[in-house]
Amino acid sequence: MQENDYFCTQNGKKLIRKGIYIRFFLLLLLATACQKKQEALTPPWGETTDSLPVGDNFDLADIQRNGELIALTLTGPETYYDYRGKHLGAQYLLAQRFADKLGVMLRMEVCTDSTEMLRRLADGEADLVIGPPAMQFTPAAGQALPLKNWLIGADKDDLKRELKAWYKPSLLAEVKKQEEFLLSARSVTRRVFSPMLNRAGGVISHYDGFFQRYASTIRWDWRLLAAQCYQESTFDPQAHSWAGACGLMQIMPGTADHLELARADMYDPEKNIAAAVRYLGELDHTFSDIADRQERTKFVLAAYNGGHFHIRDAMALAQKHGRNPRRWGDVEAFVLGLARPEYYNDPVVKYGYMRGTETADYVRKIHERWNGYRGVKTIRSGFAPNTVPQKAKRERKKKYQV
Repeated sequence: MQENDYFCTQNGKKLIRKGIYIRFFLLLLLATACQKKQEALTPPWGETTDSLPVGDNFDLADIQRNGELIALTLTGPETYYDYRGKHLGAQYLLAQRFADKLGVMLRMEVCTDSTEMLRRLADGEADLVIGPPAMQFTPAAGQALPLKNWLIGADKDDLKRELKAWYKPSLLAEVKKQEEFLLSARSVTRRVFSPMLNRAGGVISHYDGFFQRYASTIRWDWRLLAAQCYQESTFDPQAHSWAGACGLMQIMPGTADHLELARADMYDPEKNIAAAVRYLGELDHTFSDIADRQERTKFVLAAYNGGHFHIRDAMALAQKHGRNPRRWGDVEAFVLGLARPEYYNDPVVKYGYMRGTETADYVRKIHERWNGYRGVKTIRSGFAPNTVPQKAKRERKKKYQV
């Protein structure tokens, strides 16, 4: 080693040691500074406080000031469930009317069981608990009400008085009648056209050109798309439902926004069909784990009607019970099963209760109409009996009995 090399090496070691000393000194200063009492920083506009009270007594005036009524519930046909992107359930509709009376928004939060509901109510996380009608709470758990399956927090005397003054038994009958109407075909405003415009000429509707043009983009038979359209709107481009679904393919406003279909164009036949096909393509991708395209089509149609999250729940149940989660004949049984507590309360189910009979009917009727358009005879035996839970099988046999 030359002298200059030795000098550089020694000088480098000195620089490294110097750097270590500097970092140690800076850390020591930082530790000393942290031990000193921090001075409170006051913004130029003065101190600010939360606009809501901090105390435990969060009663009616505070709820109205906050603009939100929070209710805890269980999923179920009588309490709270999702229906084509909207919320239903007689207890939910009743709670919504009460929230409207208070002039606030309603926030429903689903719990796993009554124990969770009571614990969260006691912890002040909600204003009231709404159970199924068969569930009755004891006064010790909170403040009992004329509705035995409702419970208000123990510290909310004003809210309790307001609800007792508002509630009348006739209200429950009113919301049940309202729900019955919303779930019926009467809630969809549409003209009913023939399912086939010219059978001899093979013309299904005035919109066959659009079906042919756009169905090819997702590799569907255009007659299947036509069959779905008839199921949705009976070929009425002005059809609309109480939930806000519009046009030939009954597209919801939120879905239209997602698909970049302008609200002003929702009743335009071509644009409505084109947007629906884009959505069908998205659902097809969602179920890309189903290799068989004919099977996948049934899952896509079911998801279009009932929501892909519910269909995934049914697939999880099918797998748990030893069925094939990628075969519609197996999964359909659990779509039907999601109307029963032992299924929608199963731990593998994430999205709760579902009106499964409607979705099963939807898929069946579209395929039967599609077969008719193709001149293919429908074989009902596709519903394999050995794939259906016994109670669901009996219910479906009764429903489909001619």
